[in-house]
Amino acid sequence: MNSRSEVSKHRKIAIVGARNVGKSSLTVQYVESHFVESYYPTIENQFTKQLVLGKNNYTLEICDTAGQDEFSLVNTKSLIGVKGIAIVYSCVNRASFEIVELVRDKIVDQLGLETIPTVVVANKIDLRDAQGHSEVSQEEGAALAKELGAGFVECSAKQNVGVDEAVGQLVMRIEGLDAKGDASGCVVM
Repeated sequence: MNSRSEVSKHRKIAIVGARNVGKSSLTVQYVESHFVESYYPTIENQFTKQLVLGKNNYTLEICDTAGQDEFSLVNTKSLIGVKGIAIVYSCVNRASFEIVELVRDKIVDQLGLETIPTVVVANKIDLRDAQGHSEVSQEEGAALAKELGAGFVECSAKQNVGVDEAVGQLVMRIEGLDAKGDASGCVVM
C-alpha cells in the first residue's frame, strides 16, 4: 500500500481575527475555490477539505469563526481539538492588526496551552495594491509574526493569492515539518 492511499490524518484548525477581515472569504476560497463578494457576518461555520502535503494525506476540519474584538472570545466548544490557528487581519485596517496578539493570547488561555501553531495572515492585499497604500506594511506584519513565533503570509482571498500557502504553512507548523514536507526540528517561516 503506498503512502497516498493510507488513512488521512485529521487536523482541526481555526480561522480567527477581527470582524470584516475576510476570514470567511479566505475559507470559502480555500475549500470551494470561489470568492464570496457580499459580506454577511459569520456566526460560525465548519468546513472540511482534503489536503496532500509531502507524503501525507490530511482531512482538515476548518472552523471559520465569528469576528473577534478585544472583548469577545471564541466559542470554547469550537476550540475543542484545534491544533493550529490562522489569525487574519486586513492590511488596510490597522485596528484589525492591532488585536492579533490579543486574539492569539485569548485562544492560548482558553485552550490552557503555553502556545499553539499559528500563522498570521495579512488579507486584502488586492485593496492595498488598488489603493496604492496600506495601513499595515508587509514588514510590520512579518515582524509581529516573528515576535509571536508564528508564520506569516500575505494574501488576497479575492484574487486567490497566498490562500493555499497560508493553510499549507499552518499544517506544516502543526506537524513540525520543514518547507519540503520532511520532518525536522526546523519551523517554517
